[in-house]
Amino acid sequence: MTREPVAAEPRPSLPDGRATCAPYAAFAAFGIFWGAWGAALPALRTQAGVSEGELGTALLFVGFGALPSMAFTGRAVDRYGLRVAAWLLAALAGAGLLITAGARGVVPLIVGMLVVGAASGAADVAINTLAGRAEHATAKPLLTRSHGLFSVGVVVASLSTGALLGTGLSLLLAFAVVAAVMLALATTAWRTSTALRLPAVPDGAAAPRPRGLPDLLRRIGPTSPLFVVGLVAALAYAIENAHQSWGAVLLTDVFTAPPPLAAAAPATFAATAALARLSLAPLSRSHPTTMLLGGGALAAAGTAVLATAPSVTVALVGLVLAALGTATLFPTLLSRSLRRTDPAQHGRATSEVATTAYLGFLLGPAYVGLLAESSDLRGALLGVAALALVFTVAAAPTSAWAARRHRPATADSGPPR
Repeated sequence: MTREPVAAEPRPSLPDGRATCAPYAAFAAFGIFWGAWGAALPALRTQAGVSEGELGTALLFVGFGALPSMAFTGRAVDRYGLRVAAWLLAALAGAGLLITAGARGVVPLIVGMLVVGAASGAADVAINTLAGRAEHATAKPLLTRSHGLFSVGVVVASLSTGALLGTGLSLLLAFAVVAAVMLALATTAWRTSTALRLPAVPDGAAAPRPRGLPDLLRRIGPTSPLFVVGLVAALAYAIENAHQSWGAVLLTDVFTAPPPLAAAAPATFAATAALARLSLAPLSRSHPTTMLLGGGALAAAGTAVLATAPSVTVALVGLVLAALGTATLFPTLLSRSLRRTDPAQHGRATSEVATTAYLGFLLGPAYVGLLAESSDLRGALLGVAALALVFTVAAAPTSAWAARRHRPATADSGPPR
């Protein structure tokens, strides 16, 4: 395997070793929240006194709260510093306590979902910016490894929260434990992120600010390289969330698996994703094209195996293959696309990619549901495999084009064109 040449990139002075702890702690906290959230949803539905349909409607408001906050968080991180990520993780922990304490009835539940979505979306952009800045400073594959820590957090927290609730602990007290762990990790991120310092900007090297509405639209609109990257990244998120949301349903509906066995589907996917992200992380920087092409193809193949599986065992094998392929797609795409971005603008760039990509996270499960209505769940998953093939074709050239186009302005090169 030939090592891909990496263009020289501007880099701040290297921080001390503590800097790598900041994104790891931040992503672990984020994963712990969402692992606990998934395990707590049945209890939250019971506490709120709502039906499954009402809960499904309320969950849509997580996305409605997340999208606006994601669009604006990047500027806040660029302006106020990387410690914003720690404060937003603390806010997310508080949002979890708020909804578990006060969600009784549909309206309070929806309000709580909006608050959770806003805090989660903002924290998502902030921690990705933090990991991107750390990767830029250290030249280590911290984005992919950090996403691996997120997956580890999801698995550990989902199992732990389920165990806590199984002992009869109230939902609020269970989330108080979660919040305490999150705050400890957020404090670690807050203390260690100070090791990531930006260099002084040379005279004439500052990137120009948008001048007027036309220039602003040119930078953030459909012709923006990072907007296009976000659209491709949306495919990766759609594939990932489709598997997480529908894997257990497939085992239940197609193979009549009991609940404990059906629950193995999302757990298998998350655990495999964690292992893939932690073990394959170095390749996301040294061989990004191979990772994007190979990962997309493996995701398509694994999804096809899942869709045509004759047994639960084969279905789980398909999930493992799909998780291995999908796990590194988004962090590799983000890392490659932002590699030559001015560190002072990482927040804005991450916001643009992540906000657009999040549409795929929201629409992926709905895409499967619509296809299942017109055919069946197996046919719908073949539609997910088709998305993976589209990603495979589009990801490598799109990220390479974005890396060339979205580079920092310098005194020699002038502003990005």
